[in-house]
Amino acid sequence: MKVFVIAGEASGDRLGAALMAGLKSLTDVEFAGVGGDQMQAEGFTSLFPMEELSVMGLVEILPKYFSLKRRIRETAQAAIDYAPDVVIGIDSPDFCLRVAKIIKDRSDLRIVHYVAPSVWAWRPKRADKMAKVIDQVLALLPFEPPYLEAAGVDCDFVGHPVVNDIPASEAEIAAFRADQGLDDAPVLLVLPGSRGSEVARLGPIFGDAVREVCAKRPDLRLVIPTVTARAQQVTQLVADWPGTPVVVAPTGQGDRDKRTKAAAFGAAQGALAASGTVSLELAAADTPMVIAYDAAWLTREIIRRMLIIDTLTLVNLVSETRAIPEFNGERCRAELIAPGVLDMLDNPGPQRDAMRLTMDRLGRGGEDPGLRAARAVMKRMPG
Repeated sequence: MKVFVIAGEASGDRLGAALMAGLKSLTDVEFAGVGGDQMQAEGFTSLFPMEELSVMGLVEILPKYFSLKRRIRETAQAAIDYAPDVVIGIDSPDFCLRVAKIIKDRSDLRIVHYVAPSVWAWRPKRADKMAKVIDQVLALLPFEPPYLEAAGVDCDFVGHPVVNDIPASEAEIAAFRADQGLDDAPVLLVLPGSRGSEVARLGPIFGDAVREVCAKRPDLRLVIPTVTARAQQVTQLVADWPGTPVVVAPTGQGDRDKRTKAAAFGAAQGALAASGTVSLELAAADTPMVIAYDAAWLTREIIRRMLIIDTLTLVNLVSETRAIPEFNGERCRAELIAPGVLDMLDNPGPQRDAMRLTMDRLGRGGEDPGLRAARAVMKRMPG
């Protein structure tokens, strides 16, 4: 079996690697496409660096418009030339769905999209557009399939791989604290995003917020997990932050890097994080959080008018609560975020039930979501 896979950001790389591992456990398979370190570790070389696609926001895309257009054409042609049994796009819908359209216009290749676009949040008509170029959608969230099926797209809920995250042991946490010189100090994780544009926009706001927090909690230490592509940018960003910041970046050692990140999450009393999949990672680690996010002014105003939900945090959506505090858009300001972080550190209890319910609804204790996704792909393959 030949599979062409496409991911455009860190969360998609993680999903893709789990799916690829699942497919390898079910059948003889070879891969080609675009992905990051984790996907490439499962058995292919990316056509180009995945990080070129890690752009978010209507306005933020404009400077890279022509480069992205070229990569869309190149990726579509590479998929057609590879002649796979199936093409699987992973998240990054603005890129993957454009690739899918070109492929469908020029071939009869089967196309699967992994991660349902958030049609339940904004731009619901995207489901109808997807139906024209996508044969099957793999959904991470249990409430998503009806939205896609109503538009005529086969959709399978496969769960989220975050439910398989293995929490750090007490020994791993103690070793991490010792290695990083944290001793017994309380720890706040700071996660300003995995995209360069996010770090550039949110980093200074988060920095001002943690200055206020650390002024009230001078014993607090800051730990900043990041991805390889953002390590230098984040290190420069936090150089003048209080709390003697510790930047935790991958070292290329696979499982060891995963355990280090797990230990960082386990060592923390709370987190300040950008909106996105990281809220689920924090919930899996039972780490209380405050979520904050903003985009360029024009992007923010356009999205604000399109939104049909009142929260952007996945834990809130899946648990059907509003337990996780958010500071988005015009409320993404240090003077509002800092008191929210202090309150979260002092009163973490209300979040825990919502986090645990989220993990249960996403499939904790069931079959590996990567394997479930692989089975769903295989089940609907023609012939």
